[in-house]
Amino acid sequence: MAEDKLLKEFKSAKEGNIPKDLSELSEEEKERLRFLGLDSSLKREGEYVQIDAKPVVCRKQVEGLEILPITEALKKYDWLSDYYWKLLSPEKDEFTKATAEDLDDGYFIRALPGYKIVYPVQTCLYIRTEKVAQKVHNIVIVEEGAELNLITSCSVHPHVESAFHIGVSEFFVKKRAKLTFSMLHVWGEQTIVRPRTGVLVEEEGSYISTYVSLYPVKDIQTSPVCRLVGEGAKASFASIIANQPGSKIDIGGEVWLEAPNTRTEIISRTVVYGGENIARGKIVAKAPKVKGHLECQGLMLSDEGIMRAIPQLDSYFYDVELTHEAAVGKIAKEEVEYLMARGLSEDEATSLIVKGFLTVKVEGIPPTLQKQIDKVLETAKLGF
Repeated sequence: MAEDKLLKEFKSAKEGNIPKDLSELSEEEKERLRFLGLDSSLKREGEYVQIDAKPVVCRKQVEGLEILPITEALKKYDWLSDYYWKLLSPEKDEFTKATAEDLDDGYFIRALPGYKIVYPVQTCLYIRTEKVAQKVHNIVIVEEGAELNLITSCSVHPHVESAFHIGVSEFFVKKRAKLTFSMLHVWGEQTIVRPRTGVLVEEEGSYISTYVSLYPVKDIQTSPVCRLVGEGAKASFASIIANQPGSKIDIGGEVWLEAPNTRTEIISRTVVYGGENIARGKIVAKAPKVKGHLECQGLMLSDEGIMRAIPQLDSYFYDVELTHEAAVGKIAKEEVEYLMARGLSEDEATSLIVKGFLTVKVEGIPPTLQKQIDKVLETAKLGF
């Protein structure tokens, strides 16, 4: 797919079919968003929902938390220019450039110093109109000693066949702060997705990222870059992917260990039913006494797909510990037969094994969020 021609096929999201509020959505749409976590029965400390180019929900429930559309935040806070386009360049590629030149909107979320936001903050970037390109820019700041659990659910209207999503995100985790960022996405079979993410973590800060994509999508390409610039900072990336026929998914993660005693792990779990999957991971040791681990595990369930694991470890010091593990395999016949002997059909046995393979327990992830991810895994058909 020619990258320089992708955007020309899509119209502005500002031309979209945008309702005044969520009550105007169809029941089918509401059910999809509930599945992704936009559910009034779940405890949320704040919510932001954007449909095509327009924010339709922006509210908070607790002190110590700020949520605004990024366009409003830039007008309200002069100091926000110190964060805007500081971890990413508008000239990085044609997608960042298009977002800088014609921004639709996005969210600004800030956890104030010392506040620990116990329950999740929910965001949703939703495409409702056929053939639009949604271009968003998000900034999240977790101030010193604060904690924030952010869930972003991205999706398209159940009957939208073709759409384009560009998500530029810049995350700042200050001293002794913690950001848990989880993405639960349900795209369409002809959706193209280009997230562009930069993360900066200061002394003793912690960043935990989990990406879940189990449904058909045309093309995803992303490789967040995280810099651990303060001593004792840490970052964890986990991706849980089911690659469907006709899908191309290129998911990476890049972590720079720039201060002593920083550490990171990048974990990938992928099941390939078809299409093309690329699992990348890169760790760069730019300081002594650092640790990093890459782990890529792939399960091939079809001869019609292809999977590539591309690990990279770079070290500039001798006193470091960097490791990687990569494997691609198939389901063992003995495991299937064992479960079938206990009353499961072959499909049920295979599905159970796949779900177990995709279940990743990430250190530090809140139990409520782990339950939600497990629910997505349980509900997903996973090719059967």
